[in-house]
Amino acid sequence: MPVSSSSNSDHHMTNRTPHGERGQAYRPVRMGSKGAVVANHPLAAQAGLQTLMRGGNAVDAAVTVGFALGPAEPQGSSIGGDGFVMVHMRDRKLVRVANGTGAAPLAATPDRYKDGIPQTTILGASVPGMVDALLSAHEKYGSLPLDVCLEPAIELAEDGVPVSHFQSVSAAKYPVLMTAPASAAVFAPNGRPLAPGELRRNPDLARTYRLIAAGGRDAFYEGDIAREIVRFSEANGGLLSLDDLKRHRVRWDDPISTSYRGHTVYEAPPNSTGHVLLQELNLFEHVDPASAGYLSAESIHMMVEAKRLAFADREAYVADPEFVDIPMEGLLSKEYAASRFALIDPERAMSEPGPPEPGDAWAFQDRVPDETKRFFRPGARAGAAQPIPSGGSETTHFCIVDRWGNSVGELQSIQTMFGSCLIAGSTGILMNNRMTYWHIDETHINHLRPGQRVRHTMNPVMVFSAPVEEDGDLELVCGTPGGDTQVQTNLQVVTGVIDYGLNVAEALEGPRWTHFQARTDSTYPHAERNELVVEDRVPAETANGLRDRGHETTLVGPFEGNGSEGAIHIHPGSRSLMAASDPRRDGDSAVW
Repeated sequence: MPVSSSSNSDHHMTNRTPHGERGQAYRPVRMGSKGAVVANHPLAAQAGLQTLMRGGNAVDAAVTVGFALGPAEPQGSSIGGDGFVMVHMRDRKLVRVANGTGAAPLAATPDRYKDGIPQTTILGASVPGMVDALLSAHEKYGSLPLDVCLEPAIELAEDGVPVSHFQSVSAAKYPVLMTAPASAAVFAPNGRPLAPGELRRNPDLARTYRLIAAGGRDAFYEGDIAREIVRFSEANGGLLSLDDLKRHRVRWDDPISTSYRGHTVYEAPPNSTGHVLLQELNLFEHVDPASAGYLSAESIHMMVEAKRLAFADREAYVADPEFVDIPMEGLLSKEYAASRFALIDPERAMSEPGPPEPGDAWAFQDRVPDETKRFFRPGARAGAAQPIPSGGSETTHFCIVDRWGNSVGELQSIQTMFGSCLIAGSTGILMNNRMTYWHIDETHINHLRPGQRVRHTMNPVMVFSAPVEEDGDLELVCGTPGGDTQVQTNLQVVTGVIDYGLNVAEALEGPRWTHFQARTDSTYPHAERNELVVEDRVPAETANGLRDRGHETTLVGPFEGNGSEGAIHIHPGSRSLMAASDPRRDGDSAVW
């Protein structure tokens, strides 16, 4: 991947690290020539590589990893949740996105949640969409039989997975995992949270996986699994019905994209908010990376201001596109980006506490809004917010490239850590609490409507040398968990590789920043937080320069920043695969 050199890069890196050249890296880039899998758990990554080595392609391996993460990394995802599967098939010259997000139950009216949307009850669960997305991708593009793809995941659920230190500490924070009977059988079988190194077994989940291997999507959405999920929901005051499950269908979408310094960057379209990353890139493209060096106060300041503007647009314009008209061409136009970039002062942060005003994206759209749908009119109120702190978000990401050059980037989630914390009866499935992403304020574009999909933060990323239909070569596939922080971390990784010539380990392991702004959280009600959090490995002049520009800057520990990024970079000549995982969590890379 050609990069823009920065004369300031080396100046701003003050820490020598074992594997850092231009940036900081404590672990080497993992390299292979036939396959690479990066996931947020080493056993899930190895399971995916096992499928590749059995002759499977990237989609087959994605099915393996997607199901393996249920027993291996239950705090981040489950087939009781949702997500997006971005598929690139090299010979077909295509990139497609399987939208595996589920709708709010038909009985989920705003009145049912007038006292708030609960975090840890089944009342917070939306329809699980991930199974349909994975199985549909496999049906379209897979090569191995489904039962072969599921074998490693079944083995992990049945034989057990050693609990990591991170998982043990995390699970102890959620009492429901210890008190709800089905959950306690998995997470606290001895009446206490499992300690690091103890095995977490889930034989019920293994049986569920076997039913899916034999019966496909119908086993989950219409068969015994569906009936047990609904029985559990009804017995515990939830809203999910058999009709909700039966009516669910994966939606296949074309990706959205933008050009960035000669590269083509693909993202998932709404109801994903991947457009935010593309808008950030369109704005930062106006900055010269040779003068705004890597990790300089100037470069971070300009990225943060780009983030503010893109988030303001997200809050105004974006929700379920089947029911909301979104001026996506306007939001992604270079002319619109230029008009918004003019609002950025290179020496001063925008005023707070609230976000800046959204732009008029319709003025850059070659059509008028569809009056049969909801849409945002510039100048209208973008939506009120109660000043109450909200919870965090937890997700998982993985990416795969196979020997034929096909790739998958996938985000899947149960919303907050461990989701609802409830396993649905005898299914072994940990259920989501995705309803907490809905807004109860009826003036907000993402206002709760029964049977509609909520707006999501998950955004798989692929970077090509040119548009895929014009024979563009895959250069980078990446992504991260982290709710609203995802598009910020992805911005740092993509610009780190393209603009500053970092290898993927340096891009992932380098000092990270995250900006929080009042009234722009995805989880409702919004938090009133204004803060720029920066890992303390940045140079002192960077932190001081950010404060001088008016950013409320808080330094945290060396690896206490947000996200758990994974990435695979493809060498432009040899097509070797260069993989890296984030040291901030349990992630790992497996290469062949």
